[in-house]
Amino acid sequence: MAGRWEKLTGHYLLEGYGLTECSPLVSVNPYDITCHTGSIGLPVPSTDVRIVDDEDRDVPPGEPGELCIRGPQVMIGYWQRPDASEEVLKNGWLHTGDIVNVDAEGFIRIVDRKKDMILVSGFNVYPNEIEDVLMQHAKVREAAAIGVPSDLSGEAVKVCIVKKDLSLTKEEVLDHCRRQLTGYKVPKIIEFRDELPKTNVGKILRRELRDEAKREA
Repeated sequence: MAGRWEKLTGHYLLEGYGLTECSPLVSVNPYDITCHTGSIGLPVPSTDVRIVDDEDRDVPPGEPGELCIRGPQVMIGYWQRPDASEEVLKNGWLHTGDIVNVDAEGFIRIVDRKKDMILVSGFNVYPNEIEDVLMQHAKVREAAAIGVPSDLSGEAVKVCIVKKDLSLTKEEVLDHCRRQLTGYKVPKIIEFRDELPKTNVGKILRRELRDEAKREA
């Protein structure tokens, strides 16, 4: 999309990041960048960020972890929802639930949502990575990756695909994934669908796909 926009208009998109709990801005790319980078930029003034693991420890530079935010724009808490507030506000930091990494220059890049992460034999698998690979296939229109229960590995990767070309087969999908993904990230289940569940703004609802898979298990 960013490439198409730049080709059509001669201008690049300036990406940023925010959420309702932060009023909403957290980071943005500098206005003088010369191309679309795919990052969400640098923290805005007076905003501190941490990237932490599940034990709330800072992760090494470049490693993925949960984005935590501290600054004057962070909410005091959810209205009349103290339990929900305690879940995300810890020691003065807002835990966003977004998995990110940070490069050597401090630019932040979204990896995935923490709640969407798939755990295969102890290894973290991020749905966005699998979906990005699938979307590179010329016969795929849309794709979603989720984790489903597995007796062997705890969770297994399932992908739901809307075909662009009706001749697409599961074998083609597997071959494509095996060429580009580490073995434990390769889908174990492939399902073709006419459409994927989405929000009103067109975002794919992985949660509904997970709930559906649980009901069918």
